[in-house]
Amino acid sequence: MAEMKTQMNAASVDDFIAGIGDATRRADAAAVCKLMQQVSKEAPAMWGDAIIGFGSRKLIYDSGRELDWMLIGFSPRKQNTVLYIMNGFANYDALLAKLGKHKTGKSCLYIKKLADIDMKVLKELVKQSVEFVNKS
Repeated sequence: MAEMKTQMNAASVDDFIAGIGDATRRADAAAVCKLMQQVSKEAPAMWGDAIIGFGSRKLIYDSGRELDWMLIGFSPRKQNTVLYIMNGFANYDALLAKLGKHKTGKSCLYIKKLADIDMKVLKELVKQSVEFVNKS
């Protein structure tokens, strides 16, 4: 079986954030990094080339396949900052309604800029996701 490209590595999170060309995206990435570190109580680490993850856990698929994965993470992409909410959004309708301008995928929360959202609501969403994963 092929090895996953997205693995924790020793690349510098600070250098990665400093290398983000757009000043708003760079500031947003630093703010999300600080928030996730505070909530998860884990140090940030690079996962692959462009994901900042916090913590590590073992994922076991129904097939029995195991892999190491982050507790929570994000990627400051060109179009959006993408937050990886590991348990999806089925239980977060009330929080998402108060969050502000965003889009969701299966486990991805897409935010154009942090100025568009309520940071207290984002912090609560991250907190609940971390609590869910820690209970699993």
